[in-house]
Amino acid sequence: MGITLQKIAGAVLLALILVIGLNMGIDALFPKPASPQHMAAVAPKAAPQPAASEPAAAAASPERPLAQRLASASAEKGQEVTKKCASCHTFTDGGGTRVGPNLYGVVGRPKGSMAGFAYSDAVKGLGGTWTYEDLDKFLTKPSAFAPGTKMGFPGLPSGDDRANAIAYLRSISPKAPPPPQ
Repeated sequence: MGITLQKIAGAVLLALILVIGLNMGIDALFPKPASPQHMAAVAPKAAPQPAASEPAAAAASPERPLAQRLASASAEKGQEVTKKCASCHTFTDGGGTRVGPNLYGVVGRPKGSMAGFAYSDAVKGLGGTWTYEDLDKFLTKPSAFAPGTKMGFPGLPSGDDRANAIAYLRSISPKAPPPPQ
């Protein structure tokens, strides 16, 4: 019986050593973030605030109007931006649907109208056509523009990326209206 207890005790001790060793190794490879109290103690001093008479250049500049962004947008850059959309959408004339509808000719097309695609009630209920302004709002955050949409894409936060994507969509939309001035 004595040898059996020694084997059990040795196995338990070996298991504890392995767990502690693995924990130390993982902590060495992936250090834990500092606690908020520690961060406050080592945080650099805040930069002095600009005087009231100085312009607030440090504040985030507002996004340029869509017409300005579209005027300087590039369909080639937009094609690059929309590569992330290609897993769910096609962009060719006569291209089929995937998880999302074909986006060929989308600029100026009635919303929720592509034959053969089952749109969510949120998109079907939008009404109207896809204008440049609506596309910009939709691409910013689809779930905010059409609450309840099936589209899981979080959106394009960059106004320039959205303008480039819209320029590309316009280039593959034969019936697209002229862009806003």
